[in-house]
Amino acid sequence: MLKNEKALVVFSGGQDSTTCLFWALREFREVEAVTFDYGQLHRQEIECAEKIAGELGVKWTRLDMSLLGQLTQNALTRNDIPISHEEGALPSTFVEGRNHLFLSFAAVLAKGIGARHLVTGVCETDFSGYPDCRDAFIKSLNVTLNLAMDHPFVIHTPLMWIDKAETWKLADDLGAFDFIRERTLTCYNGILGDGCGTCPACKLRRAGMETYLERRNAAQDALSAGAAPAGPREEAQ
Repeated sequence: MLKNEKALVVFSGGQDSTTCLFWALREFREVEAVTFDYGQLHRQEIECAEKIAGELGVKWTRLDMSLLGQLTQNALTRNDIPISHEEGALPSTFVEGRNHLFLSFAAVLAKGIGARHLVTGVCETDFSGYPDCRDAFIKSLNVTLNLAMDHPFVIHTPLMWIDKAETWKLADDLGAFDFIRERTLTCYNGILGDGCGTCPACKLRRAGMETYLERRNAAQDALSAGAAPAGPREEAQ
């Protein structure tokens, strides 16, 4: 039973990882969160993660991964690289090795705190082609970590097969829709909540939210129509 076990959430303070944090709080007895400082330009991301963890009463750890920012050239750690995504190429926001290293370091921390469950918000549905968001990679790394550390880790990916609209639905099902919309930071320009509205992350987030809200409103309208009281029965002729 997961309710009797402990989990560590890889946590950035964004929509996906915050949804995963709420999911973990529902599924596990005890939950901690870890945020990685890899030299990202927008320090608000780390501040946001710490604040959310505090509000939810989750023990939070920040790990210094600044070396990763020094090794890679991408738009999230370098202000001289524009955010772009050309056909047939990875977006300039891709950080080489990020999920691989994050999960590996998270595993070391998890073993030390007595947790065998790792939770991450990667997915294949809205992944922009990032190779380290694929299910095959996660399964492979799970086996590698278990062998390397002789520990029965389980990597959970609640969002792996759902798109952004379904991620918003999950947040709503968890009672966290408004919290995630207002307090998380997904924007590549470092703007909280609905963000700048123009960067790729904001566009994807907003499109998913609008799709979900349309579906939710349609379902509510259909339910209301079906529950409407019937009119007076016509008298028999």
